[in-house]
Amino acid sequence: MKINSILILITLLFAGQVHAQAVDKKIVDWYNGKKFGMSTDKAYKKVLNKKTSTTVIVAVIDSGVDIEHENLKGQIWTNPGEIAGNGIDDDNNGYIDDVHGWSFLGNAKGENVKEEQLEVTRIYARLDQKYKGVSVVDVPASDKEEYELYTQVREEVEKNVKSKESTIENLDKALDFYQGIDEKLKKHFNGDYTADDLKSLEKDPEMGDAAQKMLKIIPQGGMEGLEKYIAYLQNSLDFHYNTAFNARIQGDDPSDFSDSIYGSNDVEGPDAMHGTHCSGIIGAVRGNDLGNEGVATNIKIMSVRAVPDGDERDKDIAMAIRYAVDNGAQVVNMSFGKAYSPYQDEVIAAIRYAESRGVLLVHAAGNSAKDIDIEKNYPSPKYPSMSEKFTNWIEVGASTRYKKSLAASFSNYGDEMVDIFAPGLEIYSTVPQSEYLVTQGTSMAAPMVVGLAALLKSYYPELSMIEIKNIILTTAKSTGDRETPLPGAKEEIEFNKLSVTGGIANTYNAVKAAEVITAN
Repeated sequence: MKINSILILITLLFAGQVHAQAVDKKIVDWYNGKKFGMSTDKAYKKVLNKKTSTTVIVAVIDSGVDIEHENLKGQIWTNPGEIAGNGIDDDNNGYIDDVHGWSFLGNAKGENVKEEQLEVTRIYARLDQKYKGVSVVDVPASDKEEYELYTQVREEVEKNVKSKESTIENLDKALDFYQGIDEKLKKHFNGDYTADDLKSLEKDPEMGDAAQKMLKIIPQGGMEGLEKYIAYLQNSLDFHYNTAFNARIQGDDPSDFSDSIYGSNDVEGPDAMHGTHCSGIIGAVRGNDLGNEGVATNIKIMSVRAVPDGDERDKDIAMAIRYAVDNGAQVVNMSFGKAYSPYQDEVIAAIRYAESRGVLLVHAAGNSAKDIDIEKNYPSPKYPSMSEKFTNWIEVGASTRYKKSLAASFSNYGDEMVDIFAPGLEIYSTVPQSEYLVTQGTSMAAPMVVGLAALLKSYYPELSMIEIKNIILTTAKSTGDRETPLPGAKEEIEFNKLSVTGGIANTYNAVKAAEVITAN
C-alpha cells in the first residue's frame, strides 16, 4: 500500500477520535444555543424560568449509565418500592434490588456481557448447522426463503471477515513503516520529541522527509491511535464476526420470550460510556458550572442495560422496553440499531405495549449514511408487516452546526422513516468517572429529542406523550431550501428532503407551541 493511501485511510479511521482530543469552547453546549442548535437556553430564559415543573422518568436503554457521575447527581431514578441491598424483590416486579434500573446483560454471579456477535453472525451460525454443504437444488420449496437468507448472511459475514483481515494486514505494514520513522527520529533527538521538534526539521536535508511524514499522522492519533484501531478490528473479528463465540451468560433462553426474569441490578456494567453520554445530553444538571448542561432539568434517569458491544438481542430489547414501561418511564431513549431482527413480532408487541401505555420511544436513525426508507434498520418505526408507523415513535437523524453541511456525513436519513434531525456532531457530554467527552452519532441526536420531550412533559404535564410528539415534529425549525451534502455521497440535496419534517428539533419553538395549546 502506498504511503499516501495509508495516510488517507488513517485519516478516515480516526476522524471521530480527533474531536475528543481538545474541547473547543465553541462546541460546549452548542446544541443548546440558537445557531443550528435547539434554542434550549432561550426557552429557559424567555419562558420556563417563571414556571414550575414536575418530575419525569426517562429510561435510557443502553450499555449502562454511571449513576454516580458528578453532573448526574439528583438526576438518577430510584425505585420507590425497592429496599437497596436486602436481596428481596420488595415491589414484586420480578427483579431483585432493581433500585436504579435493571441489566438484561448480567447474571446473579455478577458476570456481565460486554462483547456480543452481530445479529448477522448469529443468524449465519444458526442456519449453517442446517444448510452447510447443502446445494440449492436439494433445498425443499418450503425452505427456499430461509436458504436465501442463509446465503445472504454467509456472504455478508465472509466478506466482512476478509475485508477486516486485509485491513489489519495493511495497517500492520503502516505501523511498521511509522515505527521505523519513529526510531530514526528518536535517535536524532536522543529520545522523545514533540510536534514543534518535528517542525524544526522542515528544511533538514536528511531528516526533513521523516519529520513531515510523522507530522501528517500525529493529528490522526499517531501510532498509538493506529495500534488501537488494529486492536478494534481484531476485536471485531474475535467477537462480532466469530460464529463460535457465545456471550450468553444470563442463564435464559434468548429465543424464549416467556422466560423474562433474568439479569442483574448492575446498571453500569463494564462499559457505560455510551449510555452515560446519552444521559448527560438528556439531563445533566444545568447551572452548576460542571461540564455540559442537559436539555431537561426535572427528570429521573432509569438505566436499563440491554446494549452490548455488538448487536443487541431482540429479547433483551423487548424486555427492556417492557421493564421501562412497567416501572413508570414516560419517555425512552433508544440509541442503538442493527440490520437484522429475527424476532420482530416480539419487539413489535413490546412497542405496542408502550404505545398502549402512552410511553414515547425515541430512536436513533443510525450512522451508516443510508436511506432507511430502503435499507433496514431495527428496531424500526414501521416493520414490513405493518401498514402504518407506530404512533409513539420518533426516529432521529443527526445534524451539525455547519450551515454548508447541516446533515452529519454519517447520518441515516429518509423522508418516510426519519422524522426529524437534531444535533449529533461534536457533542460534549458526560462519560464515566465524572469525566466528559466530545463524540458524535445519531446516538447523540436521539437524546436531544428525548430531553425535549421530557422537558415538555415536565412543564406541561397535562399533555400526553402523543401530543408532545406532535408538538416536537410540527415545531421543527425549517431550513428552507438550504442544501447539504447527501450523507455517504458527493451530491448536494435540500436538507428538508432528508426527513418527514425536513427540520431540526427546536426547544423554544416547541415550548411556545405548548404554551398556546395548554392555555386553551
